[in-house]
Formats: sequence, structure tokens, C-alpha cells
Amino acid sequence: MSAAETALPVGPTAPRPAHRDTNVLRWLAAYTASLIGDSVYFVALAWSAQKVAGPGEVGLVMAAGAVPRALLMLGGGVAADRFGVRRIVLGSDAVRCVLILAVAAGVAVTAPSVWILVALALAFGAVDALFVPAVGALPPRITSADQLARVTGMRTLSMRVSQVAGPPLGGLAMGFGGAPAAFAVAGVLFALSLPLLLTVRLRPSAGAPDVAHASAPVAQSPGNVWQDLLGGLRYIRRHHLIGPLVAVIAISEFGLTGTLNVGMVLLNGERGWGPSGYGWIVSGFGAGATVGAVLLTVTGRLPRAGLTLAGTLLVGCAGAAAVALVPSLPYAVAVSAAVGLSLGICGTLGSALVQTAADPAYLGRVTSVVMLTSLGLAPLSYPVVGAAIGVWGAAPVFVGCGAFGSLGVAVALGCGAVRRGELPRSPKG
Repeated sequence: MSAAETALPVGPTAPRPAHRDTNVLRWLAAYTASLIGDSVYFVALAWSAQKVAGPGEVGLVMAAGAVPRALLMLGGGVAADRFGVRRIVLGSDAVRCVLILAVAAGVAVTAPSVWILVALALAFGAVDALFVPAVGALPPRITSADQLARVTGMRTLSMRVSQVAGPPLGGLAMGFGGAPAAFAVAGVLFALSLPLLLTVRLRPSAGAPDVAHASAPVAQSPGNVWQDLLGGLRYIRRHHLIGPLVAVIAISEFGLTGTLNVGMVLLNGERGWGPSGYGWIVSGFGAGATVGAVLLTVTGRLPRAGLTLAGTLLVGCAGAAAVALVPSLPYAVAVSAAVGLSLGICGTLGSALVQTAADPAYLGRVTSVVMLTSLGLAPLSYPVVGAAIGVWGAAPVFVGCGAFGSLGVAVALGCGAVRRGELPRSPKG
């Protein structure tokens, strides 16, 4: 690690709460700007593809970026551990900025072809494979372990803000200046995040966080990239807490993500609730998840984190099954809000437990595996859920997916390290 990455002093005084820490707030502002830029970019890409391609080619353009992101994600985690999260975050964000601004200039003088858009999506996805693990590994380096749950809640709020603000901003830019303006807005947002990231100071990373459940294999000297990758996977598999938590996350993502995305659209069609009904259901889920993020941002810590994780996951799985059984739209919206709240708390606690337990030498690789479960594994359930609903209808598939997700609860409760998992307490000032 470079000296620039260890700029925060470590002292005996109690750390400032994350929501009042200007260093954390600078990171949060940079992260939010980058996420809104992502949303604007996807709007610009989709509309550009729609203007020059048919429906099948639009799908190809939109899916192209997911391929290198999934294939290279683990390598991105290795890069973050080998070269430092600061360098990778700044470098990859700078490349994204230059890439999008170059495309904005290009489409201003000539209409893009399908293959240019595919190339852009592939390049952006490849850079994202570096950016995502590195930015995900930043929270433990900018705050103390006892503030990680709060920072994770703030991060979730940032994601919700970007989901609300990004698409309308992209649509507004498209309306005023077409694709060049929308791509330019995305590039400017990426550019805005860079000086903010440059001012973020990182904590030293000499050793694992001091938490009761963080015993794990000792970090080894780096080898080549392949050895580092295998070493990271072995570290996760052998870690008594991280390994089971990754399994819980993977099972729940595969069981619930397709249901709550593809399945919810098809359920809405079955019930005849229309586009507004679907919008209410999605809004209910988002509102619940936002409340969960606010709760953890304010409280900073929930006791018995491992048991709370298992309990909220069980509620989320039960809600995902029940949403297809309720008799009317208002009930579906209410259940969806409960699912969003419970899964939002569960996801935040899982992320905080993983990051407090991970040895800093492996944090990038651990983060890349966790992110891969949602960006790579979870979408594999989409065609399965769609095909199953086509054969059996929504209700039995929702119940089955809820039951499958509940296997994650069984794994969590069957692992003593997860059941006893606790987040660190704030030291007394």
C-alpha cells in the first residue's frame, strides 16, 4: 500500500460517528455522484440503442456490459488487493469518465451504430469489474469497525437516491440534447466524483479488525494473479464466518432476486394490476428498503447481528412467498414494503459482518466474491423464474423461491459463528 493510503491517524480517542465524519461524507458524495452517473449512462445507452436497433439488438446492447463485469469481477478483487483500493477506484473512475465523454463527443457528430454501442458496453463493463470490488472494499478503510453498519446504511441510501434521481436526469438530458447530452451528463458526474475521491483519506490496513469473531487464516505474501485469486477463494472457504455468510448471500440472492424482479412483472400481468400497480409494488419495496437503511444509519448497530440477519432473511423469504397469495394490490404493496425493509436490514448486516471480519489483505477479493453473487449469480435465476411461471403460474413459483431462499436461513442458523456474530460496539469517549 502507498503512503497516501494510510493518511488517517490512529489514536486512542473515540472515532466520530460516520454520519458526522467529513471524510465519510466526502466518500458518500463521490459514491452518490458516481451511482447517478451510472444510471444516466444506462438511460443514454438504452435510448441510443433503441433509436438505431430492433428489440433484440437493444437487449444485446444492454446485456453486453454484464459479461465482462461477471467474468473479470474476481480479477478486479485481486487488483484491489495487489495495488490498493485507492489507486484502483481513482484509476477506473477516471477511465469511465474519459470513455463516456469520448462517446458523448463521438455521438454528437455521428449517429452510433449497434456495434459501437456494444463495444462501449463491453468496455464499460470491463472497467466496472475493477471499480465495483474496489469501491465496495473502501468502507472499512474510511471508518472504524463499529461504524461499518452505519456506513453501509448510508451507502444503501445513496443507491436509492441514484435510482430515484438518475433515470429522470438521464431522460431530461435526452429530451434537451439527445444522446450526446445524456452521455455528457454521465461523464460530468463521473468527473465530479474524482476530486471528492482524491480528498478521501484511508486508514492503515496492517492487520484484521479487532472483533471477537474475526479469527481467520493469516494473510500470505502475494504471488502471481492466479495464485492470489485462488488464495482469496481458499481464504473465504476456510473462514469460519465469511464462508458461511457468502453461502447465505448466494442462496438468498439466487432464490429471491429473480422472483422480485422478473417474477413481480409476471405476477402483475397475471393479476391485471397494470403498469401503475407494478409501480406501486416496486415503490413499496424501495420505501421499505430505504426505511431499513435509515434505521441502520441512525442506530449504527443492531445487537445480535447474526441472529437478526437470519430473522430478517426469514421474514423476507416469507414475504416473497406471500406477495403472490394476497388478494389485492394494496396488500401486495404492504407485503412488498415489509420484504424491502427486512431484506434491506439483512443485506446491510451481512455486508457489515463480512467487512468487519475480513483481513484487509483479502478485502478486495472478498468483496468481489460477494458482489459477484448479486451481479453474476442472481441474474441466472431470471430465465428460470420466467420459464417456471410460464408453466405453473406465479403463486407456486413465488412460494418455491421463498422456500429456496429460506435455505439461507438454515445455513445461517446452522453455523455457530453466524449465530453468535456481533458487530463491534462504539468505544466510550
